[in-house]
Amino acid sequence: MNQHGLVQKMREDLQAALDNDPAARSQLEVLLSYPGVHAVWAYRVAHAMWNKDERLKLPARLLSQAVRGLTGVEIHPGAQLGRRLFIDHGMGVVIGETAEVGEDVVIFHGTTLGGTSMDPGKRHPTVGDRVTIGSGAKVLGPITIGDDVGIGANAVVVKDVPSNNVAVGIPAKNNEKKTKTEPLIDPAIYI
Repeated sequence: MNQHGLVQKMREDLQAALDNDPAARSQLEVLLSYPGVHAVWAYRVAHAMWNKDERLKLPARLLSQAVRGLTGVEIHPGAQLGRRLFIDHGMGVVIGETAEVGEDVVIFHGTTLGGTSMDPGKRHPTVGDRVTIGSGAKVLGPITIGDDVGIGANAVVVKDVPSNNVAVGIPAKNNEKKTKTEPLIDPAIYI
């Protein structure tokens, strides 16, 4: 990714925070005080390093760990994150090395996109576009979360969730939306 592309993605990340957080009052406030945004920006730099040269993998990991200490968000530089990802509050979010996250995704604090195996290869979830993952949710293993999915707070998701569904509970159960225009689930379930 060139410098212009990185700056463009960072601007989109900033706007995503403004679009998805009703408490965000200004770009300056988000720029200075949103740890989820800071973690995503640092990830974008670490990810570019991770993919550029084998010799940069260790510095990329060290950067990701330093950012974890500062923000409470751990994103492996090998993960693949789409555009306009917004991590609200941030503390306790973990995104594993082989996780793939689509565009326009919102992740709340305490969420894990983690593995269930120590085997090499794909170990972490693939998350579609326009997904909202509630606080404390655990999405585990090489599963697929479709587009336009809502995952409730504290859900434990260990099986695929088709597009336009809601997953709630432990273990999570899928419930299809009735119409395209209704909200996925009550927004209060995410917090």
